[in-house]
Amino acid sequence: MQLTEAIRSAFTPQQVLRASINVGNPILASRDDERGARGVSVDLAGELARRLGVRLELVVFPSAGESVEAVAAEKADIGFFAIDPKRGEHIAFTEPYVVIEGAYLVRDGSAIAEHADVDRPGVRVTVGKGSAYDLYLSRSLQHARIERAPTSPAVVDVFLESGADVAAGVRQQLEADAARLGGLHLLPGHFMLIRQAMGLPKSRGEAASAYLRAFVEEMKTSGFVEQALARHGVGGVAVPRGGAAG
Repeated sequence: MQLTEAIRSAFTPQQVLRASINVGNPILASRDDERGARGVSVDLAGELARRLGVRLELVVFPSAGESVEAVAAEKADIGFFAIDPKRGEHIAFTEPYVVIEGAYLVRDGSAIAEHADVDRPGVRVTVGKGSAYDLYLSRSLQHARIERAPTSPAVVDVFLESGADVAAGVRQQLEADAARLGGLHLLPGHFMLIRQAMGLPKSRGEAASAYLRAFVEEMKTSGFVEQALARHGVGGVAVPRGGAAG
């Protein structure tokens, strides 16, 4: 899609591209002393800024909820989030550039052995506040009680400290915590597939939204996303082809 001055201006009302970066999801980004953050989302933001011909400014947050709020309030121009209907009230999403599994973690010896055991009265589930898992499980769990950690990386520690029954989050994060702490294991399979996309405020207009959608599709088909994931040592995620993924 051809870049016009109107599209450039829609992305950069402050004359720079402000990218909201969530370092609470290790698949997307992690903290970096030199740049503030590093990861596939930072690489995508940098490439978009290069194409727009502007400087990139990273606005780094510890949680998904804060990152979403920054874009919805237009304190950032673009962001990287899981697609969710509630977030879509104010943010225009692209199709996903990666798909991540949401998984459950329990203590060894737990009576909870499969996903059907989770949504029962008395079961306490710890999630990261404002995360995609929080939004999804808040809609889908009918009997279990949701308890919220301040950020996704803190979920397992809060789960253990509070005596909750289940921790929910990104599979890779939970696997790393289980290996670090011991005495924990993941339930088989996933409870959701998280479609991670780019987004911008809906107020920026359809032309800018279309440009961002086309940009993401090109980044997938060209191999840019897969190369960035490999460069940052991220595995176990799918790069969807041909638009939407489940």
